[in-house]
Amino acid sequence: MTVRLEGVPVIETERLRLRAPRAGDFAACADFMASDRALHIGGPLERPLAWRAFCHLTGHWVLRGYSMFVFADRATDAPLGMAGPWYPEGWPEPEIGWSIWPAAAEGKGLAREAASAALEFAYRSLGWTTAISLIADANSRSQALARRMGCLPEGLFTFPTGSTARIWRHPGPGGQA
Repeated sequence: MTVRLEGVPVIETERLRLRAPRAGDFAACADFMASDRALHIGGPLERPLAWRAFCHLTGHWVLRGYSMFVFADRATDAPLGMAGPWYPEGWPEPEIGWSIWPAAAEGKGLAREAASAALEFAYRSLGWTTAISLIADANSRSQALARRMGCLPEGLFTFPTGSTARIWRHPGPGGQA
């Protein structure tokens, strides 16, 4: 039996649909999480641990009332990645996170399109007045995206695992610093 997560808004952009995670999205996520491309978000992970990571998306929706969306191609509904509001226990502040799952989808502006829509959702619907993104210093692609979104680096955050990430501050609602 497959159960769908109810009450998750659907956001449409020019090319994407941001929606709740579905069981059918897991294969794309697992392939990404098994690759070296997932290095900056805790990977590579074997399939059972990728499943746990994927299920965190759903659990976050249930316990916080928001989470990262799976973003999918608007025409085909093929899952392309995840982006959205995220605030796990132990995080310094609410975050906007993103990742692109298939390598072929990189470099096309999809992460920016999804993350920008998710940030607008967090400000408009969740009432956030500020947001950060935690980005590993070695993750130059995500740093470039953060800069394109108007973010500024602020300092370092140390995760409970001992790894660190740079805190990137997003402009506030309406682009305010």
